[in-house]
Amino acid sequence: MRKTNLLWMVGAVVAATMTATAAQESLNPRFGKWKLKSDRPAPYLNIMTYEPYGEGGMRITIEATNAKGEKRTWGYVTFFDGKYQPVTGDSRTELSAVEIVDERTNKIMNKTGDRVNVIINVLSEDGNTIENEYRNVDEGGNETVSHAVYERIR
Repeated sequence: MRKTNLLWMVGAVVAATMTATAAQESLNPRFGKWKLKSDRPAPYLNIMTYEPYGEGGMRITIEATNAKGEKRTWGYVTFFDGKYQPVTGDSRTELSAVEIVDERTNKIMNKTGDRVNVIINVLSEDGNTIENEYRNVDEGGNETVSHAVYERIR
């Protein structure tokens, strides 16, 4: 009898945990792992992970491996309020802030010194890809625009 009760309790805890995780993921369709779509040969890799943080926030972690096999990890947190938060692990960016533009679009501002670079982050209608438009300004004030597509990792 004791063994049956213990197994039932363990099963209930596992089910509750799975339900809570699924509920959190449904709150923000970006939660999960995303891989950069790239033609670059291995070992090149770029993975973004979006996960719940605090009350309504999100933790963003980027794991990158360059063509030489050198790995870097950096990230930040946001509450989607446009307030800058420190970036950890990346010497190129000091602060990041995120604002919601609409239900599928976020505006990410990366600040280093007085310079702010902007990423327009758009989630596809089917929720399986994210397209980033990078608007960067160099030291001379010249703007460049580039794009990248990330695919959801299932």
